[in-house]
Amino acid sequence: MGQPTHAPGSHDWWRDAVIYQVYVRSFADGDGDGTGDLAGVRARLPYLAELGVDALWFNPWYRSPMKDGGYDVADYRAIDPAFGTLAEAEKLIAEARGLGIRTIIDIVPNHVSDQHPWFRAALAAGPGSPERDLFHFRPGRGPHGELPPNDWPSQFAGTTEPVWTRLPDGEWYLHLFTPEQPDLNWAHPAVRQEHEDILRFWFERGVAGVRIDSAALLAKDPDLPDLAAHPEPHPFVDRDELHDIYRSWRAVADAYDGVFVGEVWLPDAERFARYLRPDELHTAFNFSFLSCPWDPARLRAAIDTTLAEHAPVGAPATWVLCNHDVTRTVTRYGREDTAFDFTTKAFGTPTDPTLGTRRARAAALLSLALPGSVYVYQGEELGLPEAEIPADRIQDPMYHRSHGADPGRDGCRVPLPWAAGMPYAGFGSACEPWLPQPADWPSYAADRQEHDPDSMLTLYRRAIALRPRLGTGPLTWLPGPGDVLAFSRAGGAICVVNFSATPADLPAHSELLLSSGPLDETGRLPQDTAAWLHA
Repeated sequence: MGQPTHAPGSHDWWRDAVIYQVYVRSFADGDGDGTGDLAGVRARLPYLAELGVDALWFNPWYRSPMKDGGYDVADYRAIDPAFGTLAEAEKLIAEARGLGIRTIIDIVPNHVSDQHPWFRAALAAGPGSPERDLFHFRPGRGPHGELPPNDWPSQFAGTTEPVWTRLPDGEWYLHLFTPEQPDLNWAHPAVRQEHEDILRFWFERGVAGVRIDSAALLAKDPDLPDLAAHPEPHPFVDRDELHDIYRSWRAVADAYDGVFVGEVWLPDAERFARYLRPDELHTAFNFSFLSCPWDPARLRAAIDTTLAEHAPVGAPATWVLCNHDVTRTVTRYGREDTAFDFTTKAFGTPTDPTLGTRRARAAALLSLALPGSVYVYQGEELGLPEAEIPADRIQDPMYHRSHGADPGRDGCRVPLPWAAGMPYAGFGSACEPWLPQPADWPSYAADRQEHDPDSMLTLYRRAIALRPRLGTGPLTWLPGPGDVLAFSRAGGAICVVNFSATPADLPAHSELLLSSGPLDETGRLPQDTAAWLHA
């Protein structure tokens, strides 16, 4: 069995960990109702241990009406019944830890569900009540208050729907996402106290870390001014008040040796680095690398920029190719435009799955060779493509709020295939999964790949097992043609990726550790292939 890179008690494990993202609803169905659950995850812990990951990051597993895939939380201290119980979550955390695998959970601090007790109390209490002070309620503009309080745009790309909803009593409430996700007022001390208590609640149950959703959106300008009239400082993105919030959170985490990773989408490197100061967040997701096209110059620039952003504050970089919001790597890398941008997503975009798979294999070795921590979204290790979901089965609000223009994110959330010969490819036995699986899903099943030496699963297992040989030192670029990326690590390992149509000579080395595809007959590296070498 493969072993995680770090022992459970090791210090700063998160600096170069391999972290596996679990989207519970689509991972494994333990009770046969068509929805993934904690029982399914617990049953698959041996698979995850064999993969060799250091930690599991769970998307929200809390009680939720599921209007936005669980990011509309009704109770942060309860597991949604579709997934299981709090007692099962505690068992899962403990069982994973027994295998050397830590648990990271998602916190959604910007907003709650409209079914959250606080918001229901605010609706019942009416205008001017203390209950409404926990949110952003405002009178409307216009002669009769019929216009929204300001011009803020929705945070769902591709939609022009308003971020304000008017109530029968005449007041409007703010929701940067769906109307079912009212934004909290982070200027209110009760909001801050509640979230610090939630952190303690989960740290005391053994979680090792917390991923912070939409981490740069919490604080708002108290005047809620129009964005067009007051673009700087931004009225609700990356406000300076956020750093005091995260310093308070860090004090809570430090008491439990807990770790934070922030979802921080910011173009300004200096502003981004502020979140990673020693008394704030430990790490933040790296979206420039994720969204970068399969292009050597662009990828090298993204890597250099990322490392430069993190260096002044001594924080480790994070690397990820895909997540629950992003087109799967195999599909994206098989397209003419291999970059990712929410605003360009469209139905029917052609892709070459063979080309995409070859590039995705090379990208896996590239990302796992870089200094820092790596996140692997469930199913990437199986080489899953983006699935096309029939329009009448799409559940993602991005699709519905764009009136069908945006295909949404369900295509990367299709339930995983575990066993080729089982109903629903082994995801569950009794009911059709909550999202339909493509007809060819059994061909990607884990049981078909685990004994295939050339499969994507075998590549990931071997790469994760070999990753400690790369060491934890810095990266040094090696000279060579511009369409070949080559760098060394302080431990003597070398990573080479060939983007050229011409096979590339390998740098001098004593051992070929691993390659994403076979070398040619002369021992050179073919196009869209990566190799790890030992000098």
